Amino acid sequence: MLNVFTLDNGRLKGGLFQDEIESAADLAMARPVWVDLENPTSEEKGWIRERFGLIIPEDIVDDDLEESARFYEEDNGELHIRSDFLIEDDESARNVRVAFILHQNVLFSVHNEDLPVFRLLRLRARRIPALIEDAKDVLLKLYDADAEYSADVLEGIYDKLERISARVLKSDVNDAEAGEVLAAIAREEDLNGRIRRNVMDTRRAVSFMMRSRMLNAEQFEESRQILRDIDSLDSHTAFLFDKINFLMDATVGFININQNKIIKIFSVASVALLPPTLIASIYGMNFKHMPELDAEWGYPFAVALMIASVAAPFIYFRRKGWLR
Repeated sequence: MLNVFTLDNGRLKGGLFQDEIESAADLAMARPVWVDLENPTSEEKGWIRERFGLIIPEDIVDDDLEESARFYEEDNGELHIRSDFLIEDDESARNVRVAFILHQNVLFSVHNEDLPVFRLLRLRARRIPALIEDAKDVLLKLYDADAEYSADVLEGIYDKLERISARVLKSDVNDAEAGEVLAAIAREEDLNGRIRRNVMDTRRAVSFMMRSRMLNAEQFEESRQILRDIDSLDSHTAFLFDKINFLMDATVGFININQNKIIKIFSVASVALLPPTLIASIYGMNFKHMPELDAEWGYPFAVALMIASVAAPFIYFRRKGWLR
């Protein structure tokens, strides 16, 4: 899919309007500030090459690129940035690689699936006419929306951890519920880690734009504000990691307590059964001179003695509170 976004300065100053391109003729008529290619075909890449003279490599969004190849500037002033953007949905959380090329004052973005941050920017551009003035504004606003999207997801993580905390810190947590809690905590830990990776990547990209000296004074100040927002997100992810570790330790502690209760029952039972075992062993010996063996009351006496030897430890343990 190939979409172009143009600035209509006649109707709305800086208004960003979207058109879906279905042929090379449609692209030839467009004067875009942003060209968005979602899972582009070879034919669509050919249209870009013919219209703008830009060759888009086949491996432009590969994840195995060297770190040094993610941010660089060509001798002709062409800027290349590859950034990760977060997707958090009902299925799974994942980071999606997006390749940006700033070529002849036009921003080209290449990615394999639609991203929430891109939808958020399109919605904002329709609501705020003067939001976008050039291609660099598009890129900065994407990173700004990415930071805000990450902040929203972090708030969602905190809300989920609060609900998990209410389950963990109640009076009694059984093993089945503890297993569910551990799975939920692991999901939130993975999402929090992906957000931290995402904002770190955004910080690197914005810092690269600032170092490239391609921004005007207003855009440079906006970049600094984005970096300040990312710093606040970093501290919040660290706080959430601490909270996740606490809940994880607390849940594992409750599982250990439940296991200790079971082991304690077996320990008490084994200790209580030692005296009757000793008594049975004594009267099971085959010595010739054992007076009780010939007595009529020998058998009931031995049984009663064994019952008493079992009851006495249980009564003692109960008074000590060891059976609770």
